[in-house]
Amino acid sequence: MLAEYADSVVSVPEIFNYWLQAGRVDVGFLGAAQMDRYANINTTVIGPYESPKVRLPGAGGAPEIAASAKEVAVSLRQKPRAFVEELAFVTSIGHRYGGDSRKGLGYSGAGPTVVITDLGILRPDPETRELTMITLHPGTTVQEATGWELEVAEVLETTDPPTEKELGILRELKARTEASRNQT
Repeated sequence: MLAEYADSVVSVPEIFNYWLQAGRVDVGFLGAAQMDRYANINTTVIGPYESPKVRLPGAGGAPEIAASAKEVAVSLRQKPRAFVEELAFVTSIGHRYGGDSRKGLGYSGAGPTVVITDLGILRPDPETRELTMITLHPGTTVQEATGWELEVAEVLETTDPPTEKELGILRELKARTEASRNQT
């Protein structure tokens, strides 16, 4: 149960109206089906909106989170069909066209500040807002998994391997998840 140890439980309208849009959410977490070089997100359609190849789950509260959370962390698998040159549909604004273009839209939040993938970690460049690979997981390469010429930091860090303690926690979580699935 998610609320078992929560300090409080509030309704979805209260989360959006009182907390998120009022600037009281420090970090929002989002996933994506597709992302472009400026961390704009598509979770609506692949292909033309009127006749898409694939219809996706849609926005949910993601546009509001992307607009109003003080920071946004996004996670998704890095592959060419997910990291695309141009989105067919922008569901949630990242840094729109780069530079200061987000500021012109009047959003209160900073937008995506980190993108975590199965290959590494990206952050928007402070000036251009284009995603830049700053950390690479050992044994991986990224350019062929990206639909544009990916910027890479001058000093590219390598992700530290997980500690035994972290692996133990993950293994325990996996076992509990599998046990709860078997109970239903």
